[in-house]
Order: sequence, then C-alpha cells, then structure tokens
Amino acid sequence: MGRRQMLGPPVILNTVTPCAACKLLRRRCAEECPFSPYFSPHEPQKFAAVHKVYGASNVSKLLMEVPESQRVDTANSLVYEANLRLRDPVYGSMGAISALQQQIQSLQAELSAIRAEILNYKYREAAAATNIISSTHPALVSSATVSISTPSQTLAPPPQPPPPSVVVSSSSSSSLYTPPTSTSGYSTISSENNVPYFD
Repeated sequence: MGRRQMLGPPVILNTVTPCAACKLLRRRCAEECPFSPYFSPHEPQKFAAVHKVYGASNVSKLLMEVPESQRVDTANSLVYEANLRLRDPVYGSMGAISALQQQIQSLQAELSAIRAEILNYKYREAAAATNIISSTHPALVSSATVSISTPSQTLAPPPQPPPPSVVVSSSSSSSLYTPPTSTSGYSTISSENNVPYFD
C-alpha cells in the first residue's frame, strides 16, 4: 500500500508519506517512483521550483538518463538551477556564475595591486637600509684604517713619482707636451682662444 523511504539513518522508514513530486502532482506515490529518493516530502518547495522551470516529465527523463550514482547530484543541480532561474529569469545560473567571475577578477586585480605595493615597500625598505649602510660606511672604513695602522712599525711614505718627461720632436710642429709660454692668471683669459662646443 505505501512505499518505504529512507529519511535519515537506515533505521527510520517512512511508509505513509508520498514524495514531494507526487504530493504536488496529486497522484499516488508508487514504490518505483522516480522522484521519491531525490525529493523529500519535507521540502516540497524544491520540487515545486524544478517542476515550474523544467516540468515533471522532463525531470523524470533527465534523472533516468543519468547513472544511478550521479542522480542525487543531478537532482540537487536541477533544484539549484531552477531556483536561480526563478530568481533571475533572463540569466538564471549564468547570472550567478558571471557575478562570481567578476568578483574573482576584481579580487585578483586587488591582490596584484597589493602585491605590487608590498614589493614597492620592500624595495623602499631595502633602499633605505642601503642608504643607512652607505652613510655609516665612511665611519666604518676610517675606524678600520685606524685599527690597521696601529701596529708598532710605521710605514715609510710612498716614493714621489718622477717628473713628467718632455718629448721634443724634430719636426716644426709642437711637441707632445709643451709647457705654457705665458704665466698669465685666470683673469687674463680671453674668449678668442675658447673653442665653442655647441654651435
């Protein structure tokens, strides 16, 4: 007379209540009802949404075409898509997917901006550390030279370099090095001897 339905743990059996589909369609719920395992009598709004969007015969065909191991997921997917289609008749589930993709893109842009800001901060921090080290570097070098030059033996100063030699050529042209002929100061330099660099 009634059919058995599992609503929770395997111990609880329901033999009286018809499934949500049969309740909505006002028909007797048979034991081999294709909707009973997937549409609980305690949640009739799920099948109502699916029936309104797809129709009971189409849902039955869809469930029968899918392997039995995937029918629960298929029924849940149909319920989800039907609820979204009722909420947004134009875009349905694609509207939700599109909104989520836009959120992902904006969050990725925000994440890349924050990463760039972090890199900028690290670069500024490293530059500041380098400036601090370079400003303290002469003090470190001078203290190192003081500690190096403190041994008991003093070093002799380096020898003076030899004076530059003057090479005189036999030709009438001037030599490679000709000392200045006049001993005039900087105040007597005229602009006639200046070579223009930018014409």
